[in-house]
Amino acid sequence: MDQPDSAQGRNGPHTDSAAFWQESDDALLARLGSRPEGLSQDEAAARLDRCGPNVAVTGLRRSLAAKIGKRLAEPLVAILLIAAAISGATGDWQSFVIIVAIVLMSITLDLVQEQKAEAAVEALRRSVAVTARVRRDGAARELPVREIVPGDIVELAAGKLVPADGVVLSAHGALANEAVLTGEPYLVEKRPGPSAGAAPSDAANGLFAGTTLTGGEALMLVVETGAATRFGAISASLQAREPPTAFERGLHALGMLILRLTGFLVLFVLLTQMLRQGLSLESFLFAVALAVGLTPELLPMVTTVTLARGAVRMARRKVVVKRLSAIHDLGAMDVLCTDKTGTLTEARIALVGSFGPDGAARGRVADLARLNSAFAAGTRSALDDALLADGAPPPGWTCLDDLPFDFERRRAAVLLAQGGERLMIVKGAPEAVLALSTHVEGPDGAALPLDDAGRARLAALIEQKGREGLRLLGVAVRPAPEGRDTLAAADEAGLVFAGCAAFLDPPKASASGAVARLMAAGVKVKIISGDGAPVVEHLVGALGLPARGLVTGEEIARLSDTALATRCAHADLFVRVAPDQKRRIVLALRRRGHTVGFMGDGINDAPAIHAADVGLSVEGGTDVAREAADVILLNSDLGVLADGVSEGRRTYANIMKYIRMGTSSNFGNMLSMAFASLFLPFLPLAPLQILLNNLIYDLSEIGIPFDSADPEALAAPQAWDMGGVLRFTLVMGPLSSLFDLATFGVLTFGFAVDADTFRTAWFVESIATQILVIFLIRTARPFWLSRPDPILALTSLGALVLALILALTPLGRVAGFAAVPAGVLLAIVGLTLAYLVAAEALKRLATRPTAHARHRRRRPAHGGG
Repeated sequence: MDQPDSAQGRNGPHTDSAAFWQESDDALLARLGSRPEGLSQDEAAARLDRCGPNVAVTGLRRSLAAKIGKRLAEPLVAILLIAAAISGATGDWQSFVIIVAIVLMSITLDLVQEQKAEAAVEALRRSVAVTARVRRDGAARELPVREIVPGDIVELAAGKLVPADGVVLSAHGALANEAVLTGEPYLVEKRPGPSAGAAPSDAANGLFAGTTLTGGEALMLVVETGAATRFGAISASLQAREPPTAFERGLHALGMLILRLTGFLVLFVLLTQMLRQGLSLESFLFAVALAVGLTPELLPMVTTVTLARGAVRMARRKVVVKRLSAIHDLGAMDVLCTDKTGTLTEARIALVGSFGPDGAARGRVADLARLNSAFAAGTRSALDDALLADGAPPPGWTCLDDLPFDFERRRAAVLLAQGGERLMIVKGAPEAVLALSTHVEGPDGAALPLDDAGRARLAALIEQKGREGLRLLGVAVRPAPEGRDTLAAADEAGLVFAGCAAFLDPPKASASGAVARLMAAGVKVKIISGDGAPVVEHLVGALGLPARGLVTGEEIARLSDTALATRCAHADLFVRVAPDQKRRIVLALRRRGHTVGFMGDGINDAPAIHAADVGLSVEGGTDVAREAADVILLNSDLGVLADGVSEGRRTYANIMKYIRMGTSSNFGNMLSMAFASLFLPFLPLAPLQILLNNLIYDLSEIGIPFDSADPEALAAPQAWDMGGVLRFTLVMGPLSSLFDLATFGVLTFGFAVDADTFRTAWFVESIATQILVIFLIRTARPFWLSRPDPILALTSLGALVLALILALTPLGRVAGFAAVPAGVLLAIVGLTLAYLVAAEALKRLATRPTAHARHRRRRPAHGGG
């Protein structure tokens, strides 16, 4: 038989608009060309050839060359490698080795971190069934899951993984655990017959690959296989190429900024030298040295060390960092999307109370429910476990007979005896138990008649409790005559309704305080859940969380990506969402300029974790979620995450210190030499001296990763602000150049020194101003109110001492330095102090964030998009 047109050839992506669970069984069997006894082997082989293997999880490993090529194409890396090549070509092998070693180290770390996506796919692969019992040629046989095709009939028993997406043709007590797709801990009853709901979570007849049948038996018709399944969609999203993270965008922008500044300076020098004296080898080498001097050779090392230090500090706070650059993204995060289960709630079902027919609390109802749970036969549910975990059943009762739970009756009954008393206790779905009740139990235990008005009041009470997010079990009793030792289904009538036991995944006590900390830090929290609106709204109310606007998965399915981005700006609650919709929400927020974190612990969360700027999971999460995440919290608590945000901002602040100071100081020095080359009859510094200046300055900054940050730098989301870096460079760089030119004037016209003395004196002034200004620029406060870390002080002052020894002692003769008269040195000291005073006065202007950055920092506090 040919493959039906309706079956998805080659496992193309599914669409919920034609939800297969809404079709009747007969229509599906006809569309798929199948029958209850299964396909023939020949039919299955033909379909396997057309559809491909039932492999939901496929690997997509790029070659090592492709991975390396992607990194070499980054502007900053390309600049560094060009600088290394030029250094080697001009004989500066020390600089060549240092730059190449740093670049290789950075690329190696990136390659190791890239393995996380491939590891996530491998973890997903381990979650898929290997074999299944399939009907072929009228007989059931065990077959590899990869050979299953649309139209196959699969026999499922308790404990078996569902191998594909399909519908239930028949079932007996079938219970499915769909937490991998929905994130919810409650088991789901599965029964035949079309479902009206458009979402997979509403499909009572739907079975989905990767979920588990935890109880009963089911006969399944396979409708979708391989990549067309929901599980396959998750696999595809884990391999999708997502937009660059905030850190990657920042590095790219920095590389482009340095490239433009370098190009400007080199062309300027070459043009002026050509106009003055023609293009000589010396002027060419001078221009090349300027280009290398403007390049922040140690940026990859400083960045890596800073991030690594942050990772160590975060580990002490029970936060494991898998991708180092995620520390920066954590500090830049201004929107956190989180699932409610396990982060805002305890991720367990707990008994939270019981109430009588009048709605008042009544402990007797819970005691009766515990007796039923303790003695009822059959599979014990999570609600039974929660009842018995909360307390022991009343002693002294023995079980005479029971009627186990089944999905037709939706209840379980036990007949208990204590002395001469016989008591039947029925527990189940409230509406099912209420329908069999003719009386209600009063506060004193007396049976009171139940009329239509009372029945309507009870139904309204049950509905109201459901809207509060509570899962209810109805409890009813009926005395049995002495000597009665057996139960029959007919006995479940004329019951006395005692009340309901109420269950909830309880909110975490720490959640409110943690969310308040995040909000105070400028991080907007949005809740994305597979559960319904009443449950989520009740949780938000119980925790007192500031939230506005609610969007359902059904609405999201109708919205375009652009419309969704607009909708996300005005909503904080997203309910009944599918895994791919969580990912769409994350990407929509990123398109609006947010740096987004997503926190989840299930397979259903993995696509969104992968799509976020910083993906977060918890130690108890699934393998897939943990592999897809950039950061893992050893304690499933948003309070721990708030600590991580502070650490991320501290790390970012230290990286920006190097970037600002490196680009502005290098640009200022190179600009000074470019202008000086127009007027001086000799080059202001020899090429070797330029490289030596740059190297010593970079060494002075290796203590930056250990420095502290001002409280103001930790108070709001921090992200790369290239406009701010450029302004800092254009303010502080020319300021440095202004004092350099003043130094040139003093040396040339005040002291009339020779070329070697000029170069030595200006080298001393240049390196002293560059290094000492670190202590001013490292803080936005007056420098005397913020103390640097001792390691930073040691490396900076140590580098300055090294520079002075090289320049002012006979050791520097090799590099072309000469002795400097005392009067010249005193003038250099005066100019250096004047520069530091001016730098302190101008730094607030230089470090003020751009209008865009100020808007971005304010925006989360208002909850806008």
